[in-house]
Amino acid sequence: MTTVVGAAIVRDGKLLAQQRAWPSDAAGKWELPGGRVEPDESEVDALRRECAEELDAAISVGERVGPDVPLPGGKVLRIYAAVLDAAAEPRAVEHRDLRWLGPADLEPLDWLPADRVLIPDLAALLQ
Repeated sequence: MTTVVGAAIVRDGKLLAQQRAWPSDAAGKWELPGGRVEPDESEVDALRRECAEELDAAISVGERVGPDVPLPGGKVLRIYAAVLDAAAEPRAVEHRDLRWLGPADLEPLDWLPADRVLIPDLAALLQ
């Protein structure tokens, strides 16, 4: 089974989301930073690598958030709470935009379907 990991990065009571630039069917939709776990790495190491690649930022990874979310093709999405390392200021390296979201901003955003499933868990993280 292929595992995809995502980071629920919280700072000052807000959650970091990124807007997809591609592929065309996902462009403009929002997601949490992250990506596929490679065969030779742990989920935590994959999340650190993906955030370095996508955000140019180092993170510290915490506990799991929400349930496993089934993805097409037999994959599974797992979300972890995370915080930016002290000096890190994320930037959109591979994505169209980044946005810090408060609890009221989560529901109206045009999320990818797998991330949308986790809105109640993400909102609870911001409480």
